[in-house]
Amino acid sequence: MAREGSIVAVYTAHRTALVNYASGIVGDPSHAEDVVQEAWLRLDQLAHRRPPEQPVAYLYRIVRNLAIDRYRRGQRERRHMEPDGHALSLQVADDAGSPEAAVVARDDLRLLTDAMAALPDRTRIALEMRRFGGCSLQEIAEHLDISVTSVNRIIAKGIAQCRRHMRSRR
Repeated sequence: MAREGSIVAVYTAHRTALVNYASGIVGDPSHAEDVVQEAWLRLDQLAHRRPPEQPVAYLYRIVRNLAIDRYRRGQRERRHMEPDGHALSLQVADDAGSPEAAVVARDDLRLLTDAMAALPDRTRIALEMRRFGGCSLQEIAEHLDISVTSVNRIIAKGIAQCRRHMRSRR
């Protein structure tokens, strides 16, 4: 538990610098926030299995890799869009899938709904605003009257709780 606290302390101490670092790569502060949040989730998952010896360096490496991936994805998307933002082609594969896939998807949705319902209200609201509403961390912080760092922390914990809930029910 003390090790987990030190990981949180490392993340909290370097969060702003990490967002600035990612922003320089992806070119958009809101995308940089997403990259840093995803990096935190990955570090948190790793820390439960095997804490890294150099968590700051590891966190920067994760942020760098995720930011480069985000940048490349954005470049690919821009290549496939006209200047007015409309897709050049609508060649979309049929993603309806098999009946079995539909059943699995419905079951996963039910599990996620149950997991979300089990979260504390503030965590559930923050997670819904971020993942389903597309709100920025700043907007969520203002709505909940808490700091951006707290928002990031409760969203990360909420996602981890949902994952645990879903894994335990499968």
